[in-house]
Amino acid sequence: MAVRLRLKRMGKKKQPVYKLVAADARSPRDGKFIEAIGLYNPKSDPAVVEINQDRALYWLGVGAQPTDTVRNLLSAEGVLLKHNLKSKKVSEEKFASEVEDWQKKQEAKKLTLAGKKEAKKKSAEKDLNKTNDAAEVKGTASGETE
Repeated sequence: MAVRLRLKRMGKKKQPVYKLVAADARSPRDGKFIEAIGLYNPKSDPAVVEINQDRALYWLGVGAQPTDTVRNLLSAEGVLLKHNLKSKKVSEEKFASEVEDWQKKQEAKKLTLAGKKEAKKKSAEKDLNKTNDAAEVKGTASGETE
């Protein structure tokens, strides 16, 4: 039996929430599954990803193949890094240092993304202020001519 790690859609219309499940590859998307190992909510800001890493590592270890989206989610959570390090049988010290380095890189990436969001927000506020000032100037100019 070929096992796939994939998403099962739940939630209301236009408000999807997904369960990350281990399922037989032949079963339908929202059909029978073997085990639920996580949750993914793309509509919240930021998107919520909760994964039981022990179970995900177990399923990857026994040969379950993740779909493209699940692979991206597992990679973002660091599960694929841990799986690759375990499959290479690296020492515990190297494993811990690699995971720690990865976590530091993720924190730095979050900080740069937060900085970019803040910069976009400030530039949008400046643009809004410029358009408001231009409208006020135009309004006072048209008020004088009447």
